Amino acid sequence: MYRFLLSRQWVILTLVTLALIPTMIQLGFWQLHRHEHRVAQNKLISDALSAKPVPVEQLTSPGHTVPHSELYRTVTATGTYDTAHEVVVRRRTNSDDEVGFHVLTPFVLKDGRVLLVNRGWIPANGPQTAFPKIPAPEKGEVTVTGRLMADETTAESGIKNVQGLPDRQIMLINSEQVAKSLGGGQVLGGYVAQVSPEPKGDSPELISEPDHSSIGPHMAYAIQWWLFAAGVPVGWVVLVRRERRDRAEAAAESVEAPEPAAV
Repeated sequence: MYRFLLSRQWVILTLVTLALIPTMIQLGFWQLHRHEHRVAQNKLISDALSAKPVPVEQLTSPGHTVPHSELYRTVTATGTYDTAHEVVVRRRTNSDDEVGFHVLTPFVLKDGRVLLVNRGWIPANGPQTAFPKIPAPEKGEVTVTGRLMADETTAESGIKNVQGLPDRQIMLINSEQVAKSLGGGQVLGGYVAQVSPEPKGDSPELISEPDHSSIGPHMAYAIQWWLFAAGVPVGWVVLVRRERRDRAEAAAESVEAPEPAAV
């Protein structure tokens, strides 16, 4: 009755079915893990942003690698901007997805060490090979508040650190590389995305805080994959029963058909 299952067509269909079930189950768990990662990341960001601000020297030092657990922590620093060594970071976008530059300004602390401060975004209104006109920061001693960020690397960001760029332009914010350009000065690891002082006039547009309100559709995708995995064997059974019924009806019709009259 089910000998048709041994045919080449049905053997291939059955093998494909058996392969699809664990694949779809695994894809469901992959989406579940992405959901869990997003939830954990949102909590990390939320906790960091709501934590009490601390002096930047408590969380980083020259050569220090900012760990994942300290990302987005609100820190403060008191010192003066060193605009003579200011650089811009190419191909950065603002909240409206407009392409421009991030302004990276060394910030000299009272003890002489240097903190890299990302003062925000400016549009690329001129030629890409020229150093853009940058609004000047506050002069004299000032207290800066911002979010602590880790050094950018090619591996983490996916951005290639292109060589031979125009003068005072970089692709990645990396404290070690900036320290070399400053003659090996004591540059604190990581950098700070400025939150205050708030911009005035044509000052750079401050970088928006990271999104930590959305969890994405990953859980829905996981459920969908598991439903697909459950539906595959059901579909296989439906096809088998339909094939069996069609074959039975065809056999019955051949039996009932009258034999041709003898000549």
